[in-house]
Amino acid sequence: MEKEVTAETLAKQQREISISEFFLKNKHLLGFDNPRKALLTTIKEAVDNSLDACEEARILPNIIVKVEDLQEDRFEVTVEDNGPGIVKEQIPKIFGKLLYGSKFHRLKCSRGQQGIGISASAMYGQLTTGKPIIIVSKTKKDKPAHYYELQIDTKRNEPQIIAEQIVEWEAEHGTKIKIVLEAKYQKGKQSIDEYLEQTAIVNPHLSLIYTNPEKQKIEFPRATNELPKEPKEIKPHPYGIELGILISMLRDTQSSTLQSFLQNDFCRVSAKVAKEICDKAGVYERSRPSRIAKQEAENLYKAIQQVKIIAPPTDSVTPIGDELLLRGLKKEINADFYASVTRPPSVYRGNPFIVEASLAYGGDLQKEDSIKLLRFANRVPLQYQQSACAITKSVISTAWRNYGLSQSKGALPIGPVVLLVHIASVWVPFTSESKEAIAHYPEIVKEIKLALQDVGRKLASYIRKHVRAKEQRARASLFENYIPELASSLSNLTGEKKEKIQEDLLKILKKGIPELEENGQIEK
Repeated sequence: MEKEVTAETLAKQQREISISEFFLKNKHLLGFDNPRKALLTTIKEAVDNSLDACEEARILPNIIVKVEDLQEDRFEVTVEDNGPGIVKEQIPKIFGKLLYGSKFHRLKCSRGQQGIGISASAMYGQLTTGKPIIIVSKTKKDKPAHYYELQIDTKRNEPQIIAEQIVEWEAEHGTKIKIVLEAKYQKGKQSIDEYLEQTAIVNPHLSLIYTNPEKQKIEFPRATNELPKEPKEIKPHPYGIELGILISMLRDTQSSTLQSFLQNDFCRVSAKVAKEICDKAGVYERSRPSRIAKQEAENLYKAIQQVKIIAPPTDSVTPIGDELLLRGLKKEINADFYASVTRPPSVYRGNPFIVEASLAYGGDLQKEDSIKLLRFANRVPLQYQQSACAITKSVISTAWRNYGLSQSKGALPIGPVVLLVHIASVWVPFTSESKEAIAHYPEIVKEIKLALQDVGRKLASYIRKHVRAKEQRARASLFENYIPELASSLSNLTGEKKEKIQEDLLKILKKGIPELEENGQIEK
């Protein structure tokens, strides 16, 4: 006889799910879909953390990545940096607790945002091999280096300290981590090799040494000693919030009046604008924010959309810049022509962003294949879900035939081109927690297409000159073959010396192409 199911029996089965438990059963949300991708995600999270830490401390980053094959599909990943280090008390929480970090609530251009990455990598290693994450960190030359072995208590989302001690470490400051995980190493597209090469391109201030599982050491020297300009943190813009967030902000604010709340908790809201919002919403500006009813909050939200508010400041977003983008490309890609453009700042849903595009053409690149598209967000390569990304859709919908490349409908253009698109923003709208594709916001798509058209025009200009030069040289070569015979005939007719006529004909031939020869577009 089956046991009767009642509300009471169902209630006994309900229990709280910890954040760690949830992600443990949904690893794909964090980028751990398969063993190959797990290796890439682990290195990506560690390198991103190292770069962010170095840049915030205004230290030129030196990063060492080593991946050792332990056999039977197990790998040991070691990432070491020369950053500011981590204070002892914070080490267990940063590496042994999901959703712990300083960046989630900040509106500032940075790689990491969610406080999930490196602790998720530690959890994946623990899940697949049972091994703890190892951390060594040192904050100053005269301070001790702290060594930890940690695991995550997934039921409570709390760090478990397996071992803790002070160790000798020759570095003046920095952090070194080791994670053993079940993974697969494969070269080529979407590999860790490709990820690190692309990271070196868009971070020209980075010095990176990488030892792959085949024990080959690859060095990516820095192309500049100039650190990226430090982005400034901003408050949220009224256009960028939703009703639920507004209600939470009203409840949590320290401001005593509604008018001061709008002024102090948002950017670009003056006393006049705050008063106008309150008037439109029919709410008294001296009301206490915590006492605003749900309907009043909804009226406020609607009023915000109707009032004209200045766009947010853009010093919170730091582009790479045309010159450094070109340096990065030239450092890693051998081509005949390079072009780059950085668009003016723009805004989507109250969040400032900047789009940059750069390309390399010719040289060692393959002519018959589709272009190689490199996608980046806040200087981080995006290597998966290419077809779902706003960048890819923008490239496909651009008419590349106008710029000298062949293209089939609904496909990437074909030609010897590496095309790079970078989006920098205080909050990049990724399509998922694994941060692999950018959502299709109309404002973002528009800016991407404008950037692509800018570099496309530069490419078209180069291709026209290049093709014209080749054709002119081919005609010149053909005519040059007949000069001796023509000079001989003219000599017989005029009585002038054949050598003089031949010399004059060669001068006339060369006169039409001196600039092309000077530019190296045709051989002298």
